[in-house]
Amino acid sequence: MTTRTLGRRVLAGAGALSLALTGGLAGLMGLAGTAQAATRTTPVFVKCVAPAPQPGADGSQNYTVTLPDGARAGDTVPLTIDPGETPVVPMFTIDTVNTMRAKLLVGGVAQTVTSPPLPSHQEANKKVDPPAFSGTITIPDGTEGTTVQVTVDQVVTDADLGGTVFTTTCTPAPRPSAPVGSVAVAAAPKDPATTGVTPGSGGAGTAVVATGVNFPPGAVTCSALLAGAATGDTGSGTADASGAASCGLTVTRKADRIRIDGSAGAGRSFVYVEERAGVRNPVEVEVLPGALALGPEGGQPAVSFGTVTIDGKARSVFGAFHAATVQDFRGSSLGWDVTATRTPFLNAATGHALAKAQLGIQPSCAVTNPDSPSTCAAGAPGAITDAPLKIASQAVGGGELTGGEFAVGGAAVLQLPPFMFADTYQSVVTFSVA
Repeated sequence: MTTRTLGRRVLAGAGALSLALTGGLAGLMGLAGTAQAATRTTPVFVKCVAPAPQPGADGSQNYTVTLPDGARAGDTVPLTIDPGETPVVPMFTIDTVNTMRAKLLVGGVAQTVTSPPLPSHQEANKKVDPPAFSGTITIPDGTEGTTVQVTVDQVVTDADLGGTVFTTTCTPAPRPSAPVGSVAVAAAPKDPATTGVTPGSGGAGTAVVATGVNFPPGAVTCSALLAGAATGDTGSGTADASGAASCGLTVTRKADRIRIDGSAGAGRSFVYVEERAGVRNPVEVEVLPGALALGPEGGQPAVSFGTVTIDGKARSVFGAFHAATVQDFRGSSLGWDVTATRTPFLNAATGHALAKAQLGIQPSCAVTNPDSPSTCAAGAPGAITDAPLKIASQAVGGGELTGGEFAVGGAAVLQLPPFMFADTYQSVVTFSVA
């Protein structure tokens, strides 16, 4: 693992805008199809942290979740969430554009359902009853023949007021919640798939064995393909009782894929080597794996949040994390995660600390080398603490080549308390890749 550190400096003191915002969600979007018979209403006790000066609030929310009665492992299914009345009471009447991110555990696997941004009118001194919103979840692999339980892990609402975002976080206690819905997973096998070809290259006369999973027990056939069309080279094999298939064929014509027939997808790649007349002169090259690295070597300049002046009000100030570089030159099918942690905001000389300061990030990740075989995904917005927060990731390739060059960073927001020592404070954020 390679780590780099980023420092950030804040001049404490200072006056600000602070609003109490909660709820705000997305519009109700009807479930597609007819498989929406399972609706459950579950009271969930939550602890909410709202932007100052609104104090946090504890209370029960009635989550009503609608899910299909059944599905197959690997299916993406629709759901609707009606979060019910929140325990937070806004202190202001205000109009914002709100987006909710509901982090659910689906059979123990974390998945986030995000509402579209919608205008929200919030009345002072009245609990907010946000509208229902819809999305999808994926039934995890390996759950065939079981009932997958859906629980609430955390719900975050971002309220946008003229480009300034205020965040309310509600966490079930205990975390995660009791099940708010369930889906019965069919015992039927997943779609058959070709998983390997051995050898992966050769010329005319090469005997190839293709392997696969999830096939019905019994005889199978396999084919060679070129640009998606069958070349005429075929073979036969069998699938055992577990669905593991093996099929052999001999390549006689140019081909670029080998597939066990009935597979989902186009099979696995094959490099055809054409024989040429003349004197052979072998040319060899050994390709060594490079590094997985996070840079730059010397770290980044401090993220500046400017200066603030104490005036008895909480304050949110904004900045940006400088883009760090991720280089994956390993020449493999591995993935990676970039995470961030931070130290407390301190002034080591005076001993003053900003114990109540919160530092958040809206992560970003972009491919910087167009030849990169992989893409990257930004993590969910969140608070940077001493626990690692995922900032970006590259998925494993499942046998296909991964790697490339990427830029990782994001927008930053610092939430300051209404009172603190006037001083200069610093926290060090460490980005790590593994």
